[in-house]
Amino acid sequence: MAFAESVNSENEPMQGVTARNKPRILLAASGSVAAIKFGSLCHSFCEWAEVRAVVTKSSMHFIDKTSLPRDIILYTDEDEWSSWKKIGDGVLHIELRKWADVMVIAPLSANTLAKIAGGLCDNLLTCVVRAWDFDKPLFVAPAMNTFMWNNPFTAQHLNSINSLGISLIPPTTKRLACGDYGNGAMAEPSLIYSTVMLHVNSRSQPL
Repeated sequence: MAFAESVNSENEPMQGVTARNKPRILLAASGSVAAIKFGSLCHSFCEWAEVRAVVTKSSMHFIDKTSLPRDIILYTDEDEWSSWKKIGDGVLHIELRKWADVMVIAPLSANTLAKIAGGLCDNLLTCVVRAWDFDKPLFVAPAMNTFMWNNPFTAQHLNSINSLGISLIPPTTKRLACGDYGNGAMAEPSLIYSTVMLHVNSRSQPL
């Protein structure tokens, strides 16, 4: 697994995907137990796309670094600050926004959902979203306890991000990690992958 390096700031439009063959996918994980599946998600996308990853500090509690593809570039909050030394240097969350064709946040925790809905940007992941060009696709796959998913705040926050054009990959109903049964489990990595791939392929077809 490769760790953070400088990002090529070249910002090509979506139709450029066909010219360079592979789309650029920025995968992100926030602090949900479903982040244990992040390695599987990264492997799926790496078979089809150029992939870079952004993880929050809390998500790393659940992510096994050895499960990630060896050559994936992984960015953490520390990289946001250590990569900037002086005026004129690139700002990481801006460079990632320019680099990516698509962003996928899986899992999206209740906390990070609330931050995005409120426009907060207190870590690398939320800074990328705050800077995001919403002419480019951004997918989220929420994961949280059923009581949190059914909370009225969640509906308000989902409405807010939907108004921005963020695409929801809904959670599923199953036995959750905490032992409760109900809706709130992150969609399977295979469904997240196929949803994003079909969307990108449909957009990159010539007119």
